[in-house]
Amino acid sequence: MARVKKELTQLTPQLMGYVEKCSMNTTIEPELYDTYNVKRGLREKDGKGVVVGLTEISEVQGFKYVDGVRTACEGELFYRGINIYELVDGFLKDDRHGFEETIYLLLFGTLPSKDELADFTKLLTRYRSLPKNFVRDILMKASGKDMMNSLARSVLTLYAYDDKADDTSIPNVLRQCLQLISEFPLLAVYAYHAYEFYEKKKSLVIRPPKPELSIAENFLYMLRKDGKYSPLEAKILDVALVLHAEHGGGNNSTFTTHVVSSSGTDTYSTVAASLGSLKGPRHGGANIKVVEMIDDIKKHVKDWTNEDKIAEYLHKIMRKEVFDGKGLIYGMGHAIYSKSDPRACIFRTFVEKLAVEKGKDKDYKLCKIIERLAPQIIAEHKAIYKGVSANIDFYSGFIYDMLDIPHELYTPLFAISRIAGWSAHRLEEILMNGKIIRPAYKEIIPRGKYVPMEER
Repeated sequence: MARVKKELTQLTPQLMGYVEKCSMNTTIEPELYDTYNVKRGLREKDGKGVVVGLTEISEVQGFKYVDGVRTACEGELFYRGINIYELVDGFLKDDRHGFEETIYLLLFGTLPSKDELADFTKLLTRYRSLPKNFVRDILMKASGKDMMNSLARSVLTLYAYDDKADDTSIPNVLRQCLQLISEFPLLAVYAYHAYEFYEKKKSLVIRPPKPELSIAENFLYMLRKDGKYSPLEAKILDVALVLHAEHGGGNNSTFTTHVVSSSGTDTYSTVAASLGSLKGPRHGGANIKVVEMIDDIKKHVKDWTNEDKIAEYLHKIMRKEVFDGKGLIYGMGHAIYSKSDPRACIFRTFVEKLAVEKGKDKDYKLCKIIERLAPQIIAEHKAIYKGVSANIDFYSGFIYDMLDIPHELYTPLFAISRIAGWSAHRLEEILMNGKIIRPAYKEIIPRGKYVPMEER
């Protein structure tokens, strides 16, 4: 590591020169995108995504057409045609966890019967283990500070343990997906414990999962040093996994799954690419920013009930005067939803209960004030084409904080959930036997001629 740092220091002046050259020769004028009708970010000017495919897995709805006019509506999310409100309400009424049932629904397109769910859960339990010495040789010997990088590295390493790693037949890909779904909680939690041991000098506890526990329960059981958790904590984490499991084919990491799968590559490479996408702060890392922002507000606004002072500080955030200087109130607004994010609405019903259990009712009231004030404050600073409401990140960060989940595991926890959706989309891409995804880029640089070395 010292040698690498020394080499980087020695190369800095030379690299800076290359950076300048790179910047000077990459100057595309923004108006050219309009001239050539290029959809930046694969989005229309009103933010609507460009349709690039068809899917039966999920639907995200933030508007409806009324008399031919695109009109904002309360947000809705459907898994295989089933409204997310009905899905969550269904397993909560039975007082059971629902993530395993959700995985089944996303992969196979139907709700499982009691016997089918029991058999499926047993299969996931059987796959809930890592290759011999994997924890010691991979996670312990190559621990890192970033859990998403560790997760991606582990996934790519698992390729070497699979005798049929490159087999893209549906039976084999399904087997690989089920194994990864089952292994993700172990990979994330064990990587975090290794990080804590080496970087924070804390005691090392590697606890194997219990077969009788759900995925949510096992995550808390393996993460916490004492292995203890309350029923409410496990229930809320299970709901969080359900809500994050899938969100249409157009989100960045799921689209990555389709793009990479369309090339015909293996499951491990595909999932690693999707993890790289999810790691980005514009995608999976947003809930961490919500927690950091609220902590910053707490430090600078002494009275958490004074709405005028809170509003004043939110205005400063929008003016880029405080916090991270980005001018964003994190957790507010969404690319599709305008009036409401159904996932945030479901989360909201649990937040107060958990806040009371954790003695953080004052924090909850502060969040409610921010949620109420933010839309109008954002509207005063930005010209917005649609409404703004709290998204799932606004509450998931607060919930994870109350569950004492370390920040390093926020995005990996997202991945533990979203691997279910990625798996369903990978299978769909292979089953549809589509073409390799290859969009076009228009070249706008003028033609030039090769200049001999002595004439340059």
